[in-house]
Formats: sequence, C-alpha cells, structure tokens
Amino acid sequence: MSENNTKKNIGWWLATVSIKHRWWVMLASIIAVISMASGAHLLKFSTDYRIFFSAGNPNLIAFENLQNTYTKADNVMFVIKPKDGDVFTPHTLKAIQEITEESWQLPYSTRVDSITNFQNTVSENDDLIVADLVEEDPSTYTPAEIETFKQTALNEPLLVNRLVSKNAETTGINVTVHLTGEDPLEGLRIATASRELEEKYKEKYPDITFAISGIAMMNYAFQEAGIIDMQTLVPIMYLLLFVAIAFFLRSFIATLITLSLGVLSIVAAMGAGGWFGFPLTPPSTMVPTIVLTLAVADSIHIFMGMFKALNKGMNRTDAIAESMRVNFQPVMLTSITTAIGFLALNFSDAPPFHHLGTMSAVGVIVAWLLSITFVPALMSFVKYEGRTERHFFDDMMVAFGEWVIAQRKKLLVFMTVTVIGLGITIPKLELNDEFVKYFDTTVDFRQDTDFLLNNLTGLYQVEYSLEAKNSGGISEPEYLENLDAFVGWLKQQPEVQHISSVLEIIKRLNKNMHGDDMAYYRIPDSRNMTAQYLLLYEMSLPYGLDLNDRINIDKSASRVTVTIHDMSTVQMREFKTRSENWLKENTPEHMHTVATSANLMFAFISKNNIDSMTKGNILALVIISGLIMISLRSFRIGLFSMVPNLAPAIMAFGLWSIFFHQINMAVAIVMSVSLGIIVDDTVHFLSKYQRGIKEQGLDAIGAVRYAFSSVGSALVITSLSLIAGFAIMTFSSFQINETFGTLTALTITCALIADFLLLPPLLIALDKRNRKDVK
Repeated sequence: MSENNTKKNIGWWLATVSIKHRWWVMLASIIAVISMASGAHLLKFSTDYRIFFSAGNPNLIAFENLQNTYTKADNVMFVIKPKDGDVFTPHTLKAIQEITEESWQLPYSTRVDSITNFQNTVSENDDLIVADLVEEDPSTYTPAEIETFKQTALNEPLLVNRLVSKNAETTGINVTVHLTGEDPLEGLRIATASRELEEKYKEKYPDITFAISGIAMMNYAFQEAGIIDMQTLVPIMYLLLFVAIAFFLRSFIATLITLSLGVLSIVAAMGAGGWFGFPLTPPSTMVPTIVLTLAVADSIHIFMGMFKALNKGMNRTDAIAESMRVNFQPVMLTSITTAIGFLALNFSDAPPFHHLGTMSAVGVIVAWLLSITFVPALMSFVKYEGRTERHFFDDMMVAFGEWVIAQRKKLLVFMTVTVIGLGITIPKLELNDEFVKYFDTTVDFRQDTDFLLNNLTGLYQVEYSLEAKNSGGISEPEYLENLDAFVGWLKQQPEVQHISSVLEIIKRLNKNMHGDDMAYYRIPDSRNMTAQYLLLYEMSLPYGLDLNDRINIDKSASRVTVTIHDMSTVQMREFKTRSENWLKENTPEHMHTVATSANLMFAFISKNNIDSMTKGNILALVIISGLIMISLRSFRIGLFSMVPNLAPAIMAFGLWSIFFHQINMAVAIVMSVSLGIIVDDTVHFLSKYQRGIKEQGLDAIGAVRYAFSSVGSALVITSLSLIAGFAIMTFSSFQINETFGTLTALTITCALIADFLLLPPLLIALDKRNRKDVK
C-alpha cells in the first residue's frame, strides 16, 4: 500500500476537513455542547434511598406493601445521653419533654415517641387510665416519683433497648416522618430542621450529648456524600490530571487542549442526564471524574501520535493528519467499546447505575467526536516548535519490548499461573452491603449512627406483617398464641436486640384490667375480651399515638418490628430466611409472610445486581469482541483479545479477595465499567500489531516489537492517567464510590500488566502464520 493511499482513510480526511474549516468546526462543536449542557438545570439530587431499587424489585414491593398497610417507618432518631449518666433526672427529663413536644413541628412529622410521652396504662378501680408516663413538668415530681417512672420504663419491653438503654444512661426520641419521595427538597427540609433543633438543644443543655440518626437522615446523607464528592474530588482530579498530563506531554498548550476536551465532555454528559430526567445520586456524581479521565486518554493518543510525526520532520498539519490516520480506528473502537461497557449498567437492578452508565457513555462518545473534530481544529492553531525530541518513555518501551520478547515463554507460563491462581480466590469474596457503612467516619450521619448503635439501639430492622384469618382476627387467642410463639422464638435469637409488637400491649392491658396482677400478664382468654381491651385503649390514646403503626385498619394483620445488632448482609439474609422458615414450619399458612425492611433491601442489592449484570456483561463482552474482530478484520485477533480483556478483572478481584475479603454493590459497576475500559489498551496494542504485519510486512515478533515502540509509551501514559483519575475516588466519603474507584484503578493496573506481559507472548505463540524462526 502506498503512502498516499495509506493516508487517505477516514481519519486522515476528518483531520484535513477539520483543519480546513476549523472555525466552523469549533463553532459547531461548542454550540452542540452548549445545547446538551443546557439540560443541567434540570438535574436535582434525589434524597430517597428507594431510588437504588427498580420498581419491580421484589424486596422493594414487599417493603412498600408493609409501608402502605401501616404507618410509614421512615424516621429521625434523636439520641440523648446526659453526662451525669442518668436519664431519669428532672433536668434531663425536662429536655426530653421539650424536644418531644417540639419534634411534632418538624416537617412531615406524623408521630413522636419518647419515654416521657409513652402511653402508660394503669388500672384505677375498674377504669383503665392511659396517660403520658411523665405528664407534668419533671421538676414538680419527688425523687420517689421519678424513681417510679424509671422502674416503669426499665420494665417495659416496648421501651428497653429501643427508647431507653438498660442502664438508663441513654434515651431516644423517635420521630416518624412521612416522606413521599415526590418532592426533591423534602429530605433537605427534614434534615435541616432536625439539625437545627439538635443545635438549639445542644446550646440549651451543654451537659447532655446529642446525636441524630434514622432513615430520614440516611436519606439526606446520600445527597450530602454526593455534594461533598463533587466539591472536593473533582477539583483535586483536575489538578492531578493537569500536573500528570503536563509532565507526560511536556506541553502546556497540549495539556490545556486535553483538559478543555474533558470539560466539554463533562458538561455535555451532565446536561444529557438532565434532558433524560435523571436525578443526581452519589453514583452519578462520579460521572465528571469518569468522563474527564476517559476523555484525556483520547487526546493523549492523538497528541502522542502527532509528536511522533513531528519527530519525523512533518509539518504541523501533516502531523495532525498522520496522527488521526493512525489513531482514528483504535480511538473510535476504544470509545465505542467503553461506551458499551457503561451502557451494560442498564442491566443493573439499581436505577442510579443506569444513570451513571448512560451519562458516562454519552460523555465518552462526545469526547470521541470532539477528539476527531474539535481537537484537530484547535491543534492546528498552535505551534509546537521545540517538541521534536523523543519521549523518554519511547526508549524505555523499546528496551522493555525486547525483554518481553526474550522472556516470552516464561512470561506466558507465569501470567497464566498467576491469573488462574488469583481466579481461584474469587469465590472467597463475601458480598456485604451495610448502608450505614456506605459512609465513612467523617460523615455526621455515620458518627451519630455509631453513637446510636454503641449506646442505645440498632438502626437495622426486620419487619413482618402477620395476617389473621379474617377482619378483627388479631384478637383471636389462636392468632395471639402463634404470635407469642414467634416473638418468643425471636427473643432467643442472638441477633435480636428489641422486638416491638401489639402482643406486649395486649398482655399489659389484660394485666391492667385484672387489678395490675402480674399473673394476668398474658393473652386474654377470648377474642371479645381482647377486642374490648384494644378498643378501650385506642379510645384513650391522644392524636398521633394510635395503633396504626402496629395494626392495620380492619385488624386483620399486625406488624412485628425486630431491631437487630449490627451484622453483615450475609448474616442478615440468613436471618431473614431462618425466620421465614420458622413461620412456615410453626404457624398456620395465613401467617406465612416475607420479612422486609430498608436494610434488608440493601442486604440483597449486591446479589440482585450481580445476577442482573451477568447477562449485561456477557452481552457486552460478545459485542466488544465482535467489534474488535470486525474493526481489525481478523477473527483470530478478536478471539485473542478476549484473554487480556478477561484476565485483568480476574486478577483484580482475586487480589481484592486476598486483601479485603468483602465487596459491596460497587462490584456490579466495576464488572461492566472495567470491561469497557481495559479493552482500550488491548485495542491500541492489537491495532499497532496488525499495522506492523500488514503495512510493515513484519512477522509476529517484529509486529510485537513495532507495537511496543509505536504505542507503548502512550499506553503507559493513558493508563497512569486513568489509574490516577479513578484512584482519586478512594478519597470519597461514600464507600461505594471509594470501592469502585479503588477496584477500577486496580483493574486498569492489571490490564496494563496483562497487555504488556500476557498479550505479546500469547500473540507470538498463537499467531504462527506470521511467526518466523526468530530467536
């Protein structure tokens, strides 16, 4: 093929046209990006943790059914620990009383429970008296009366280990809130108002330690984590990439052009998210970092190609065209395969990953289109005198390539054993998604929740809705006996910290109606008696403290809420299965139910995502391998590419298994994203390898040598840039982002190792048609 004909491919023509009409190309590019970016004003943060679950998720459906049957369980929990170590003093009780009263005014508040407004029941003659445990100003009570309150609370199963600790050192005020998820600002409103209330009482009662937790606060913590990442990680990322690119390219102008491409790609991707109607979530806040990192890789290859052409004595225009000729195909192929990897995230069961994948894919494609139009046009304005020396990496890569060729047989055996060995360790990885630990200890929510867990009760709950045979059936002695047996079994489980059910209220009422005789602290003898007790009790309750949180409207089902100790999601899933099996084996069929809760949904999220992503990853791998075969016009090379494309993920997950043992739902993202990214180095190496055979007439060893010398340094530079970019995410306060960044950076590192140490020996060993007897 002649030099002339070789140049006139689509990359060469695009460069020529872009340079010739550079003003129009640049104007059109900027207008297109601005049009896409204008959608950014539609982006709003979502503060609803339910967004992590698809509408058809069975765990979400079960949870929503329970929420719709009873009072919503979203809550804000104020934790109060006086420094004198006793909750039951007039001073502390006064604080609890005041916060309880003021908490009713919090946005979306529907119920407030504390030890002071606990609806205590006592009998007086034949009457049932229902009243707040602490009705009056605590300062008006005698020490003996305060002690009575204390003993009542510490002997009440509904309070101990839920709203008061066994040692009476810590108490909680639980505010139930009704969050619809329809107003994007509701999470902000409830979190802000709750923190303002907390700050108010911190100042008023400096001798009391306060903390604030709960599901509503967790909701807002997701938004806070995303905002913190965007405010801190993105600027650090820009600075790091600027320094790295300037060091590698040794050109201030080239660095600015490269970062400009990244900025334009980011704003286009974020704007596209707005036009698509995507909410902002912690995963989608990773888009700017991801897109910037990947956009940089395209520009580096084009600049490195141009500098090599300048070294050969070409003028600026011809050097740009030559770089485009050589790099158009691999840059196009890597961009498309990377986008496919991101789009595979749409198979995920978690919508935020759909948004992350789609927005990142848009950013990658925009970066590619700009790199083959806008960048050449902009490059044509700049003079590059003095940039004619060889890059110091070039000589290193030539020497390294010779070493790889010389040691190819040993390297092939070593890398094969290494990949297989690391792959064997992967099954030892344990999936663990504890939503509290999604946030590191610098986040207020994590600090306050740890305080809650260490001093009062757990945040993790498991809930059951147990149905009776008919309306009013929860009053049947048979139903209550089965409920009592289930509650008794739950109390024996080591994971259980507290149980809340209507059973304790019914037993207490039976005792009250028999002169507070403890012998009657049991299930009433008849359905009518239980129904009358409940009716009498409900008629005495104040507004907002009814039994709708425990009993459904027609009294055909009751709710059991189990607070469990901090545990891994594997243990949580096992507890769910064990409890459901107990109900199936020991209760009538109508009482068989599915355990549910917010934390149980998260306990299954990794497993569900891996199951759903497996299909997406297989499809992505097939499409990517097919594209490589078609683009490089070689079934054989496309087949070879699967080895270095799969090996890095196996190596990375194997290493993670050895050093960290556990993984969260970030594993589902890494599987898809890394597949699209690690293909890049393989494609560039194979492209140059094939060019060495077809254009240079080299054999397999010579083609490998040519690939190392022509693209080796660019692969090192782009890989180091990608590794640095994703490694920035390790500083994220959101564990999923941290794990994703760390594991992706590790996978890219393994990809570079595989493409340099495994792919060349493999090509030489298997591509026998082009291998001469060269030692």
